[in-house]
Amino acid sequence: MKKIEAIIRPTKLEEVKRSLEEAGFSSLTITDVKGRGQQKGIIQQWRGQEYRVDTLPKVKVELTLNDGDVDRALDIIVSSARTDNIGDGKIFVLPVEKVVRIRTGERDGKAL
Repeated sequence: MKKIEAIIRPTKLEEVKRSLEEAGFSSLTITDVKGRGQQKGIIQQWRGQEYRVDTLPKVKVELTLNDGDVDRALDIIVSSARTDNIGDGKIFVLPVEKVVRIRTGERDGKAL
């Protein structure tokens, strides 16, 4: 099993959710986060003054799935989250050792 953590633009969240659900990946967790990558934030102007915003709002989408589904889920996230601009985000794939569904006690693949 693997856990996918995708850090994406907030404006792409609905498209990513819809695309994942259409492909059968309906179980996910969404968290509002802030961060920065290579762009190191942005410089904006307000009332004639420049100021630097060094962390930008992003959304983290997390889903845990069987190893055989990872590449398909990655392709879906990339294609639906991409704008071809700096700041589109990153995706991390992590190993998952154990999953337990609290309600039933089911474990691992059956708990997904």
